[in-house]
Amino acid sequence: MDTAARGAAGRVARGRQARLGPLRDRLLACPRRPAWPKSGPSPVDRARPGSKHHFLTEGGGIPLAATLTGGNRHDVTQLEPLLDAVPDVRGRRGRPRRRPGAVYGDRAYDHDKYRRRLRAKGIATQIARRGEPHGSGLGKVRWVVERTIAWYHGMKRLRIRWERRDDIHEAFLGLATCIICYRHVQRFC
Repeated sequence: MDTAARGAAGRVARGRQARLGPLRDRLLACPRRPAWPKSGPSPVDRARPGSKHHFLTEGGGIPLAATLTGGNRHDVTQLEPLLDAVPDVRGRRGRPRRRPGAVYGDRAYDHDKYRRRLRAKGIATQIARRGEPHGSGLGKVRWVVERTIAWYHGMKRLRIRWERRDDIHEAFLGLATCIICYRHVQRFC
């Protein structure tokens, strides 16, 4: 491609150069642009940019909180933000319940620092330890969360992140939470 064609292809309506950069035989828009917000190189998918969903559910699988992070962020960093995102649970008279009685988690949430923080808040932890063989019995409880994740990813828009803006994807997460709660209430009423 010659320079005149490249210059004509890169012009915008206001007369300044668009951020186009050469890559072999074609032009790519914003080649040096950082990854989308709340996305990062996935450690399992050949470093393609991706996102992770983190969920906190109650004992029956109803989602209480959901967060979105980059694919390269460690899961344990989202433990406290998930607990802080749980809304007040109204019910009986008195002060509403603000935190769970116990937290069950897989090996990704195993870190002594966070165990101590949860213990200081009065929350019991049932988190599998790294380096120990399976068979801790947490699978009897963790399947509820895995089922909830399957409910979320059953909605095709959330299975793969197509949105560039993180706020739009988080809005779809919130909408999916509403749909899941509605279906649960509709089934048991």
